Amino acid sequence: MAGPKISTTASSSPIKGVDSDNASLNVGSRATSKKNAFKNYALAMFGEFLGTFLFLFFAFGGTQAAKINHNGSGSFPKDPTRAVPTPELLLYVSFCFGFALTVNVWVFYRVTGALFNPAITLGCILTGGVPPLKGALMGIAQLVGGIVASGLVEVLTPGKLAVGTSLAPDVSVVQGLFIEVFLTAQLMITIFLLAVEKHRATFIAPLGIGLSFFITQLFGIYFTGGSLNPARSLGPAIITRDFPSYHWIYWVGPALGAALGALVYKILLFVNYKTLNPGQDDDGLGIVRCEIDRKGKFKETQNEGQEISGPSETTPRPADENV
Repeated sequence: MAGPKISTTASSSPIKGVDSDNASLNVGSRATSKKNAFKNYALAMFGEFLGTFLFLFFAFGGTQAAKINHNGSGSFPKDPTRAVPTPELLLYVSFCFGFALTVNVWVFYRVTGALFNPAITLGCILTGGVPPLKGALMGIAQLVGGIVASGLVEVLTPGKLAVGTSLAPDVSVVQGLFIEVFLTAQLMITIFLLAVEKHRATFIAPLGIGLSFFITQLFGIYFTGGSLNPARSLGPAIITRDFPSYHWIYWVGPALGAALGALVYKILLFVNYKTLNPGQDDDGLGIVRCEIDRKGKFKETQNEGQEISGPSETTPRPADENV
């Protein structure tokens, strides 16, 4: 006869430098020794490089495919740099970026945190979730990933690479800067409240992050290119050797947006936002912890502190699977 199903829990101690028990990107992790620091930082760099590369490779490839077929002329080979920004094209490209980010965040979410963006990494540094040195190294890896993705799409697809970011006609530099600020802030706040804060919906945080990025693309692609990410703008600029005079807004705008998102998150933590709408994670079930002792008996501890002992063949009461 099979023994009872055992529900286990893992606890973690507060991490130095983090304001909320649930706020760290490193919740549940153990302190890293100096001996393993180099290995961990190297793995973080590799994971962020690979994740950023895959995200932008598929996003850029889809964008290139769409623009080749939307240049408004019947000539062949078609020139993707002359693509007409129709609503259909803008929607297609938004889907390319939104779904590419969703899938790769979900893949690398438990590996590196799946930041894929130097600006988002900066926001996590500002809130204490990522150490500054680690964040700087991850940012470099993300930039390299964007460059490699751009170069590979340039080699594998026909026509000139047409995935860079630029301002639309009649959009001023100041307007473009603030569009990038607010779009990045939207993404940053989503990451903090869905992924960094731990709750019952955290396991589907990549879906919310991808959808958040999708709506920013619906707004931003036409007006600014919808960068939100220095790695996304730098890669195509280097491959095509096309640096507009306002290229700096794709660095300053996302950085300011990430800082704004971090400020909003800090304010929410300061006012203890969980008291504003309590019980959102309550499913009405008592928390039950079960463990087997050395004699083969199980102990069932409820959240009220009551302990019940019995033989191992006894089936425990249903436990909260989310514990």
